[in-house]
Amino acid sequence: MSRVCELTGKAVMTGNNVSHANNKTKRRFLPNLVNVTLLSDVLGRSVSLRISANALRTVEHRGGLDAFLAKADERELSPRARLIRKQVAKKLAGEAAA
Repeated sequence: MSRVCELTGKAVMTGNNVSHANNKTKRRFLPNLVNVTLLSDVLGRSVSLRISANALRTVEHRGGLDAFLAKADERELSPRARLIRKQVAKKLAGEAAA
């Protein structure tokens, strides 16, 4: 399982541990990933995703998963999130036409 947020694309970053003697050794900065189940109001079902804690705060701030996906950049989303976004858009278009 890769260490990448499914909604924001936030991934592992690299850097250096720097000692008092200014010795540098490589280290990894891991994103704070959590497994969450979010409810999609439009689809009427829950969706299980592995997202960063920062993305979870953003989803809540924007007003839910559907609103987040509507504003999200297509390149940052995982294939599963893109599929959910497409389903939400299709359902909204069907409701608007009816």
